[in-house]
Amino acid sequence: MNGDHETNNNDQKTPLLPIHRSQSMNSFIQSIFTLKNLFTILGPLLCIFICLFVKMENAPSTSANMLGVLVWIFTWWLSEAVPMPVTSMTPLFLFPLFGISSSDEVAQSYMDDVIALVLGSFILALAVEHYNIHRRLALNITLLFCGDPLNPPLLLLGICATTFFVSMWLHNCAATVMMMPVATGILQRLPSRTNSGHRNQENNNFDDDLVTNFCKAVVLGVIYSASIGGMSTLTGTGVNLILIGMWKSYFPQEKAISFSTWSSFAFPLALVIFLALWAILCLFYCRKGSSRALSAYLDKTHLKRELDLLGPMTFAEKMILTVFSILIMLWMTRSITEDIPGWGSLFGGRAGDGTVSVMMATLLFIIPNKKQPGEKLMDWNKCKKLPWNIILLLGAGFAIADGFRSSGLAEVLSRALNFLENAPYLAIAPAVCLISGTLTEFITSNNATTTIIVPLLIEIAKTMHIHPLLLMIPGAIGSQFAFLLPTSTPSNVVGFTTGHIEINDMIKTGLPLKIAGIVALSFLMPTLGPMVFGTDKPVNNVSTNYLHMCG
Repeated sequence: MNGDHETNNNDQKTPLLPIHRSQSMNSFIQSIFTLKNLFTILGPLLCIFICLFVKMENAPSTSANMLGVLVWIFTWWLSEAVPMPVTSMTPLFLFPLFGISSSDEVAQSYMDDVIALVLGSFILALAVEHYNIHRRLALNITLLFCGDPLNPPLLLLGICATTFFVSMWLHNCAATVMMMPVATGILQRLPSRTNSGHRNQENNNFDDDLVTNFCKAVVLGVIYSASIGGMSTLTGTGVNLILIGMWKSYFPQEKAISFSTWSSFAFPLALVIFLALWAILCLFYCRKGSSRALSAYLDKTHLKRELDLLGPMTFAEKMILTVFSILIMLWMTRSITEDIPGWGSLFGGRAGDGTVSVMMATLLFIIPNKKQPGEKLMDWNKCKKLPWNIILLLGAGFAIADGFRSSGLAEVLSRALNFLENAPYLAIAPAVCLISGTLTEFITSNNATTTIIVPLLIEIAKTMHIHPLLLMIPGAIGSQFAFLLPTSTPSNVVGFTTGHIEINDMIKTGLPLKIAGIVALSFLMPTLGPMVFGTDKPVNNVSTNYLHMCG
């Protein structure tokens, strides 16, 4: 009985709920009061505060509403309190609710010719990746540049040039992801620091340093070449697409920037910066003796063996390359010059770069791959990897550009920036590059930086009475000069995770590369820009003063 009574007492003392109740409550409270949740609430609160208490003189109420909505969106974008693709969809409900624009007007920003261009090019990029065409291309070009005997600077040039070329047609992050395994596959043949041979310790350490430096040069070359190559074409990065979309939105009566027009300016610029990158890498990392240290582990035999493992090109690979080549040709010839109008004139200017991009991508779902009966080059299952986050971000950028103008906020900013009217262009342009590049170092998205800064630059250009592209282009391209930190861009993250480079290596290489990019862009914009974009002509009632920009 006593035992039973004691047992009953123990049962009564035992709590019905787990003893972790207080711990669970604490963890629940901690899960609520997080930094992300703080920013999630802060965005709407700031928006409401601005809409209620910020009054703008001689401006409609929608301008304050637009400012509040911008603060809300940018708070979520910069803090990533809400996933960026979700934040990118918020204009679809915020703009109608705050009276900025109708739901139909906002929705149109998420599907126009630029978005169609992105969709088609991404589908083609997925096809290239699926059939491993990028690896075959990389091995062939690297084999061409390898040299006999081995020439490390030439091999480095081959790897970087391949990445540059691939990034011209694919998104620069996708190009980095594709090329990094190819580059690290080559580096895996090299000995590690712990690998000692029959040589004496002093020579062994010296050779290890040379090998380590070459590994750093290759990884840095891949990530930076991808960023630089992406500048040269419209499809290389979302920044270029945001820029031309905003140009089209703000100045619809002006001639649109075509694929060929952009490349006529951006390719020479990218080539200059690429050569500067190669020179910097050779100066810092390809020292005398590198050829002797690397030749025992890298030669054409190794590369040929890997290429042979891929086998001969299949029918599917040939067809995808054919479709891609035709698309590039159509992009470059839609609008050539004023005297040679290109094939676009046959359709009265109704067909754009996005038209042929989607058309050629559609062919991939029609042409058989000759592997399995009835199987096509592409099917929709392969398209599940489409980067909808980038597409939604582009749509949000275009919607913000439209709202910026239609709400009256653009005029308010223009009046506030009157103090810049007499500022010389040659002082403003480098500062714009530096500011946008520095912002990207911390925002981790050059797309977001461009979306934030380009509308401001348009108003500054109007105030200075210069062609808007003279500031829009340095601001957009400058945002891609994020070379200093591992977290600045997804490409930098990919390179940093290989373990071959450190932050000091990125700063050591990235700082002179950023300076070279700013100098090249500041020089080419007022010299090559007028010939390509007509930046010496007036735009949309903006009185341009070409002499004023030279200070």
